[in-house]
Amino acid sequence: MGKLKVIIAGGGTGGHIFPAVAIGHALKKLNEEAELLFVGANGKMEMEKVPQEGFEIVGLDIAGFNRSNMLKNLALPFKIIKSHMQARSILKSFQPDAVIGVGGYASFPVLYAAQGKGIPTLIQEQNSYAGKSNKILGKKAKAVCVGYDHMERFFPKEKIIFTGNPVRAKIAQSVLTREEGQNKLQLDATKKTILIVGGSLGAKGINEAIDMQLEQILEEGVQVVWQTGKLYYEQARARAAEFADRVKVFEFIKDMDYAYAAADVMISRAGALAIAELCIVAKPVIFVPLPTAAEDHQTSNAIALVEHNAAMMVRNSDAKSELAIKLKKLLKDTAMQELMSKNLKTLAIKDADERIANKIIEIANKN
Repeated sequence: MGKLKVIIAGGGTGGHIFPAVAIGHALKKLNEEAELLFVGANGKMEMEKVPQEGFEIVGLDIAGFNRSNMLKNLALPFKIIKSHMQARSILKSFQPDAVIGVGGYASFPVLYAAQGKGIPTLIQEQNSYAGKSNKILGKKAKAVCVGYDHMERFFPKEKIIFTGNPVRAKIAQSVLTREEGQNKLQLDATKKTILIVGGSLGAKGINEAIDMQLEQILEEGVQVVWQTGKLYYEQARARAAEFADRVKVFEFIKDMDYAYAAADVMISRAGALAIAELCIVAKPVIFVPLPTAAEDHQTSNAIALVEHNAAMMVRNSDAKSELAIKLKKLLKDTAMQELMSKNLKTLAIKDADERIANKIIEIANKN
């Protein structure tokens, strides 16, 4: 076999992009000669993030179904047809040995076209509840790499490999101390630190709940690191201005390894990537799942951890009334915090990226 050539398709949010990039780096580590091409959706964040990691990416003209503006869906059938034609043309010119789908708009047309041409495909399913596209693709995929148990509900049992979800190496291999994290974020190391993150784009439900209950939370003598995302940033900054010594507001935290190291307790969405990272950093956490995620998979993800006594959960609709109450309860219960950390650690997988990369090389070589 000549030089290994692999396409990695998908994106849309950090939850799809970071695993894709982690797999890309792992492939290069195992096979320096490997030639990789990423395929994303034009206008989505992968078109900017993937090149920053040193990889080549091409974009498809594709969008998802727009629930808030029905008129925008008129062009959808044409975009779908066009994206399938673009996908076929990319496969023809790049000639990959294997095609990997990580979820997101670009994943389906590329894997579907690859399966039509008999090119081996692998699905990296991050969530505990598989979406419709992956269920369709799973029938012809050579392997489905998963991060949760009981996935035979969605995929042929013999194709499932439990690999865990890939996490950025900076976080998976981090040896930072709490003190280093506190210094980096210019915090008061004597105070308990609550880290609030809503994913790469922010989280409206969490932001509004924190906004409403900020005084209640600060009554506990804690300090807050609040990542808001772009849309809520100015509002949160104005809201926190009078507590500037105890509340740090960020639109986006680039050095998450330092933020995780600084944190004592977390409030987070329950995307698969966030969960994979939190199992590794093992900080007590309250999940507020995004209710509009496809098939409500974030709630499934969170429940999987709650059942292991590794997390607490507050539904998005109850966040404004219950989040502060649950947080105060957790802050007072050190035994619960210790139990959560211990149980999170047992669920952590640090080498998911390499496990997946090895499987990709195996299916490519069989071709």
